[in-house]
Amino acid sequence: MGRADERRARGREARAGKKGGIRGLFTWKRLLGTFFGLCLLVMGAFVVLYLYVPVPEANAQAQKQSNVYKYSDGTVLARTGEVNREIVDLAQVPKDVQHTFVAAENKSFYQDKGVDLKGTTRALLSTVSGKGKQGGSTITQQYVKNYYLTQDATVSRKLKELVISLKVDQKMTKDDILAGYINTAFYGRGASGIQAAAQAYYGVDASKLNVSQGAYLAATLQAPSQYDWSTATETGKRLVKERWGYTLDNMVEKGWLSSADRQSLKFPVPKDPKAAPGMEGQTGYLVEEAKAELKEQGVTEEQLEAGGWTITLNIDKKRQKQLEKSVDAQLESKLDRKNNKVDATVQAGATSVDPKTGGIVALYGGVGYTEHYTSNATRRDYQPASTFKPLVLASALENESTTQDGDLIGLNTTYDGTSKRPVVGSDTPYSPENEDDQDYGDISVQKALNASVNSVFAQMVVDVGPGKVKKTGLSLGLPDKNFPERPAITLGTMEVSTEDMAGAYATLDNHGKKVTPFIVKSAEHRDRTVDAVKGVGKQVISRKSADTVTQAMTGVIDSGSGQAANTSAYEAAGKTGTSENNKAAWFAAYTPELTTVVALFGEDPKDHHQVSLTGTANSGRANGGGFPARIWADYTLGALNGGSDAQFDLEDVEKGEVPYTPPPTPTESASPTPTPSATTPSPSATPSDEPTEPETPSPDPSQSTPVEPSETPSGGLDPGDGDSDDDGDQTGGRPGGTGLLG
Repeated sequence: MGRADERRARGREARAGKKGGIRGLFTWKRLLGTFFGLCLLVMGAFVVLYLYVPVPEANAQAQKQSNVYKYSDGTVLARTGEVNREIVDLAQVPKDVQHTFVAAENKSFYQDKGVDLKGTTRALLSTVSGKGKQGGSTITQQYVKNYYLTQDATVSRKLKELVISLKVDQKMTKDDILAGYINTAFYGRGASGIQAAAQAYYGVDASKLNVSQGAYLAATLQAPSQYDWSTATETGKRLVKERWGYTLDNMVEKGWLSSADRQSLKFPVPKDPKAAPGMEGQTGYLVEEAKAELKEQGVTEEQLEAGGWTITLNIDKKRQKQLEKSVDAQLESKLDRKNNKVDATVQAGATSVDPKTGGIVALYGGVGYTEHYTSNATRRDYQPASTFKPLVLASALENESTTQDGDLIGLNTTYDGTSKRPVVGSDTPYSPENEDDQDYGDISVQKALNASVNSVFAQMVVDVGPGKVKKTGLSLGLPDKNFPERPAITLGTMEVSTEDMAGAYATLDNHGKKVTPFIVKSAEHRDRTVDAVKGVGKQVISRKSADTVTQAMTGVIDSGSGQAANTSAYEAAGKTGTSENNKAAWFAAYTPELTTVVALFGEDPKDHHQVSLTGTANSGRANGGGFPARIWADYTLGALNGGSDAQFDLEDVEKGEVPYTPPPTPTESASPTPTPSATTPSPSATPSDEPTEPETPSPDPSQSTPVEPSETPSGGLDPGDGDSDDDGDQTGGRPGGTGLLG
C-alpha cells in the first residue's frame, strides 16, 4: 500500500469513528429514556403541585352580591351594593336554559373531569409566547377562575386553575359547578350572575327566561361588551347571532332541543338598557327605613353589606306615587325654595299605614334622599301638638275618669272652657291660654275637641292623672322621649315621628288593637330568612274607648279644624296640630281603610335648628288644617281610587252633641270637594291649629304678638286649635313669640 492509500484509509477510519460516536450518543434507547425521564419529572412536579395547591377560599369579588328591594307587588324599587349580583339556586333556572350554557361553552361538561388538557396547553403556550389569552377552558375551569382566582393571564394562575379544577370536579357535583359558573360570570350591562343578567337584558327573573333568551345570555359570555345588542356594531350583531345559533344547534346535537323547536325559535332582541334604580327621591328613605327595621330584627350591618338579600316592602307602588304627587301638588308647587327664606326651611314628612295589618303602604321622607338625608317621616325631634289630645280623651275613657265634680268623662261631659283658667287639682300650676285667648264658657268635650280648647284638655289631663295619660300614650305606641307627666302634655310636648303617630291613630282605627307600623314585608337570603314584624298585637285599650274617640274625631273633620279634609267621598276622623311658634304643623287622620299622618317641620337648611313655618308660601301662619290637611285629603282620595263607601264600624259609642261650628265671617269662601292633586284654596283659607308649650316661657302676656285667625274652607273663622305657649310649670299667660294658633 502506498502512502496515499494509507492516508485515505486513516481518513475513512477517523470519519467512521466520529459517526459512530454521534450515533452512540443519540441512540433510540437513550432518547426514549430521556423522554420517559422528562415525563416522570413533569408528572412528579404535577403531583407535588396537586398536593400542595389547595382549593382556596372564594375571592371577595365573587362573593359580593347586591341587595334587591321590591315594592309589595314584586316590581324592583332599587338594587344596592358594589356588584350587581343576586345568587340564585340552579333549581330556579329552567333546565333548557341551563343547557344553553353547556351547549355554548363546554358540550362535554357532564362527562369530562373538569379540565381540557389540550385547550389548557394551548393557552399556556400562548401565554408564554406573549400571544395573549386563548380559550379552550371547561366550564369548571372558568368557574374556578371566576370564583377562586383572578383574571390575570399568567402561567402560575393557569397552572393553579388546572389543579383546582381537578379537585373541584372531584368534590362538587356538576350541578353545583354549573350554578357557580352562571352566578359568577359577567354578562355585560353591569350584570354579574344570571339573575342580574335576566333583569338587565329582558326585565324578568332568571326563572322566567325561555331557551331562546338563555341562548343569547350564554352567547354574550364570550364577549359581553361586543355582543350587547344595544351597543354592538353590525359585525358584533352578526357574531352574536351566529353564536346564538351555534348554541341552539349544539343543543339539538346533544338531544336537549328538538329540530322542530329549534327551527321555530327567533332571535330574542334584548330590551334597551336602563340605569339601575338609585337612591334619589324617596327611594333612599324607603331603603334606609327597611335596613333600620331589619337591624332591629337581628340582621347585622355586615350581613346586609355582604348582599344577597331580596327585601320586599309593604310599600304600595300606586299609593307611594300618589303621596309624592300630592306633596308636590299641594305644597312643593307653591313654594319658592330659592328666593323665599321661609320656603327654604319647609320640610314635609308623612307615613301612611294599613290599620288592619300595620304595613306602611306609603312614606314621604323629604325633598329627596340625596338632598336631605334625614327622613322627615321617622325623625323624632318635633312635637305633635294637639294631635295628642285624642289620646288624652282615650285615656279618660279607658280609665273611666271623672271630672272634679264627679261626672264621668264622655263626649257630652261639660267643662269650663275659659281661657287661662288655672287647672284644679294639680300639684303643678298651669293656666293654658286658648287660641286667640277665646273664652268658650261651659262647653262639651265633643265641641272642645272640634275647637281644640286648651283649657278643657289641660283640666282633663289632671282629672285622669298625667301618669295614666302617659301610660295610655305609650300603650298606643308613642316613644318615651321627652314625655313629661304634667298637665302640659295635653299640648303634645313629647317628641314623636309621623310613623309613631300613624301607629297610635291606626290603633284607634283598629278598634284598640295595637298597630305597629312596619315596612318590610319579607326579607329572604340563601342562608337565612327574617320574620316580619308583627303589625297587629293585643287589645291595648277597649274597643268602646277607641271607637268613641273615632266618633269624636269625625266632628273635627266635619265641623272643626280639619275641614280641609272634609268630603263626601269617604268617612274620616282626625285631628290637627301646630306646635309652639309654628315650628311644626300636623294632620293625623284615618278612614276605615287607611291611616295617614302628614307633618311640616321648620328646619334651618344650614345648621338644621328648628325655625317657624310662619309665612310658608306667603300664607301667613302655618297650621295643621292648611297644607298638611290638604296633602292628606289629596293623597287619601287618590289612594282610595277616588273615594270609598266604607264606614266606621263603631260599637257602643256615645255620640257627642251637634258638632261645634265656628261663627261666620263677612267673607265667605266655598269648600271644594278635594280631588287628587287638584288645585285647592289658598293657605289663608284654612283653619288654624295650635302651638304647644314654648321652649323658653315668658311670664308677661303683654310681650306676645297676637296673630289673626285664618279662615276655614267654609268661610267661617278658624274654630281654634290653639295651644297655649305656656310651659306648664307656671301659672297662666302666654310668652312672647308668634302668638297662639292651631
